[in-house]
Amino acid sequence: MEFQEMKQALIKRLLNKQLVSATISQPRMKSNEVKRVKLKPIELKGTYHIQLEYQYERILKHDNIELHLIEAKINELFEDFRQFQGDFETESVQVQLSKKNKVLIKTTANATAKKANLSHNRKKNYLLDPETPYPFLIRLGVQSPEGKVKKQKYDKFKQINRFIEFIHDSLEYLPKDRTIRILDFGSGKSYLTFALYHYLKVEQGLDIRVTGLDLKKEVIEECAQIATDLQYDSLEFLVGDINDYNDESSVDMVVTLHACDVATDMALSRAVKWGAKVILSVPCCQHELNNQINSSPLDIMLQHGLIKERFSALATDSIRAEILSLVGYDAQLMEFIDMSHTPKNILIRAYYTGKKPSDEQLARYHAFTNFLSATPFLEKELHHLF
Repeated sequence: MEFQEMKQALIKRLLNKQLVSATISQPRMKSNEVKRVKLKPIELKGTYHIQLEYQYERILKHDNIELHLIEAKINELFEDFRQFQGDFETESVQVQLSKKNKVLIKTTANATAKKANLSHNRKKNYLLDPETPYPFLIRLGVQSPEGKVKKQKYDKFKQINRFIEFIHDSLEYLPKDRTIRILDFGSGKSYLTFALYHYLKVEQGLDIRVTGLDLKKEVIEECAQIATDLQYDSLEFLVGDINDYNDESSVDMVVTLHACDVATDMALSRAVKWGAKVILSVPCCQHELNNQINSSPLDIMLQHGLIKERFSALATDSIRAEILSLVGYDAQLMEFIDMSHTPKNILIRAYYTGKKPSDEQLARYHAFTNFLSATPFLEKELHHLF
């Protein structure tokens, strides 16, 4: 398909009001301040619009475009970006452009038809529909056999959807021309592992191979049986510890959920050394910095054990994100819903960009850790890279 033909095909879908959601990304110029643009349909004062969400490094800006203006806007966006990932009512479309606008396009029919919610002040629009039965959610006890989310499992359903949002946002960083290798350390009962597999393999039609790793033999055996029963042929579960897992030399995505203390740092270190393009990590208990921090200006805070514990946890995750930035990742700390349905906690989301740290950034990092008198485990693991 030629470049102009591809654009007209996408514009036709948009003009026919088939859009559910889309992302345009991968700036042609590194100097482009806009990193990606998200599209979604909305209705304003009874008129159909497409809302454009421009994502900068630190801020978001919105623009609501009436349908008769969308062709010019799409042509404008493809002058600045080389990738399109879109969900339409009956299909998903992925487009990758070369620097000379050679088109690589993949179209996948949706397993079930999707419908856009045009309400501007809409209720939560989940990537997994709460009214649609999903075999893995039924098997895991989140849905009834009829496909209704169980009342006592609705928090779990919201958590699964929140996690899939992170997976969806990561699509542009994953390879398109080969099997995507994914590792999940500390997979536990594997609600999110199954969700990840379902979304990428079943919904998006991607070629993936996923391994869930956990120390609990009984849990792993149960998860392996569920994967077999659901015919999830590219999903395996293994008993093992992150320290002993040496079967890979290259991985595309690493997920680590609730790995205690420096086990999270071990997983992050492994991910970086494997060259992972995407890292999603929800830390658990954090004791390392709590035992190291020694900073007299903070004594008013740190004299209280509860405050010191919370401050140490926040400082630990801030340092983890900063170290990932120093070794070439775009790292952010995001809110996430805890598995035990406690208040939201933190997820570390990191995408590999290869960006080198500035001298100022390095100096700022060392000034912070020196202020705390801390030598973090992850720094010791990765210091040779920055």
